[in-house]
Amino acid sequence: MLQLNPAVTRPGLEAPAHVLNDLSAHVFAPAVCPMGGGATRLYSSSSSSSSASPLPLPPPHLDPHQPPHPNLDPDFCKAVCSPDPAELLRQCEEALRGRPPRFHRKLVRLGDGGGAPSSPIRVMQWNILAQALGEGLDGFVRCPPEALSWSRRKYLILEELLTYRPAVACLQEVDHFPDTLQPVLSGLGYACHFCPKPWSPCLDVEGNNGPDGCALFFDRSRFELLDSANVRLSAMRIPTNQVAVVTTLRCRSSGRVVCVAVTHLKARSGWEWLRSAQGSDLLRHLQSLPPKTAADPDVPLIVCGDFNAVPTEEVYRRFAASPLRLDSAYKKLSSDGSSEPDYTTWKIRPTGECRSTLDYIWYSRDSLRVDAVLDLPTEEQIGPNRLPSFSYPSDHLSLVCDFSFKD
Repeated sequence: MLQLNPAVTRPGLEAPAHVLNDLSAHVFAPAVCPMGGGATRLYSSSSSSSSASPLPLPPPHLDPHQPPHPNLDPDFCKAVCSPDPAELLRQCEEALRGRPPRFHRKLVRLGDGGGAPSSPIRVMQWNILAQALGEGLDGFVRCPPEALSWSRRKYLILEELLTYRPAVACLQEVDHFPDTLQPVLSGLGYACHFCPKPWSPCLDVEGNNGPDGCALFFDRSRFELLDSANVRLSAMRIPTNQVAVVTTLRCRSSGRVVCVAVTHLKARSGWEWLRSAQGSDLLRHLQSLPPKTAADPDVPLIVCGDFNAVPTEEVYRRFAASPLRLDSAYKKLSSDGSSEPDYTTWKIRPTGECRSTLDYIWYSRDSLRVDAVLDLPTEEQIGPNRLPSFSYPSDHLSLVCDFSFKD
């Protein structure tokens, strides 16, 4: 089910007329899809459709029992055929034999939970780096081309997921959803939801695998799906190229309900006002959910995303000051509990080195407790060439938190 959420203008979000004209031209311009494969042709209609009509996006939930995507390569399919996560992790490590050691990160237990919960909700937030962007557009000048090959990165991505085994995984820049992530994670017991960007920059890369987008996976043995929606974010009443997936889940063991959203806001300097408008649009959507979900104070929210915004930006302040009473889980790593990490992404491009905090896990502080947070690798672990690398498949680090319901 696709839900289009129209934006409503608000004081402080207006942009100059020439900026709105630029945004309109950007939003309504058709995407260029040179030399695309089958997935590119599959999504080409959504890339050229008018924003005045509903987007022909795929349904948010795909049948976990459907046959593998025809483009799934036989070697990878054979290598990841085991339904046992431990065996699958061993197979990934075997396929990556000889690479530099992976980052050893520690799960930091927090003292505000009165002991570890018996069944925490582990949530992962991760921009995995779209394959077409990593190889074609992003320009990681210190990363060897071999480290960016999909034949290697798909094992590293799967290894990261299998190492931490989240109950809910919120991913951005997913452009290998139908042929890799959906069939493999479905086989591991995850329900899979995906919303592609209407005009993904991946489509501008020759030989791409289709558009990138946001994906949300949840463990079917842990949760029952109550509702799911793909949301196209708007700014100043204009639909933009950024999206979100919003799901409402019921815990099978406790019967408690939680609403989880994943998003990816506009990148680049100079678009701060647009990120603020997109964030406000998402907050309005979450506030407008029916009483049985996020509008009920007993139903907590978890919002994961690559916000492309440092903590001093307006969109961050809007989330922190929202009536939804959200807090950022990774502040728990700081000594005073009020500061974000020094970085969640660290890369070197032709324009220079970028070390920033852009990724967040927001949660309802009145209804949820943070029991543990995965720490971040040190500068020494990351290495002088930064990210991505032979050790790590993305320029963004995964964030992992354990949550429990407050009584």
